[in-house]
Amino acid sequence: MKPEEIRKLDAYFKRTFNNPSLEVKARPRKDDSCELYVGDEFLGIIFKDEDEGELSYNFSMAILDIDLD
Repeated sequence: MKPEEIRKLDAYFKRTFNNPSLEVKARPRKDDSCELYVGDEFLGIIFKDEDEGELSYNFSMAILDIDLD
């Protein structure tokens, strides 16, 4: 993703979840997605989706059952 897109997504997540420690980072060798972290902890991947001229972003987060205890 372009740096401007990453900055906008970073601001969106910080504002939406009222958490300044969230950070969107570029992925090495991937230009269709980026990663979301809270501090040093990886939360998930944000995919860019362009379909019929419309642009959206999809956030995918895996939750392990051991994390639910």
